[in-house]
Amino acid sequence: MRASLQHIHLFASNLDESLTFYKEMFDAEELFDVEVAGARNVMISIGSGAINFYDQPPKDDGRGVVHHLGIETDDIEALVEKMKSKGHKFRKPITDLGVLKYVMVAGPDNILLELFQPVET
Repeated sequence: MRASLQHIHLFASNLDESLTFYKEMFDAEELFDVEVAGARNVMISIGSGAINFYDQPPKDDGRGVVHHLGIETDDIEALVEKMKSKGHKFRKPITDLGVLKYVMVAGPDNILLELFQPVET
């Protein structure tokens, strides 16, 4: 038997702002936009993963039981510069662990994002 994580589900206090962020920063593609249980639901894909948003504000500061979302890139420096040019603030520089580089940044609704790049050895 094989299992695969298909998506995560997040609340969004401003759904259009969240969609714009993920589309601009990570080239996300919209998979569907439907109403479910009285709320707009939009699923986007980022590479092989997906995020499904509820058009409802988070119940807390955006993290709840989710520590962070990991987003892989093949050019972390370029992605960080792109995000800085759009006004996103990074508290620390990129950390290089030899096998991977990573940096943390807040996304919409204060969701913590880990941007990472595996390093080929």
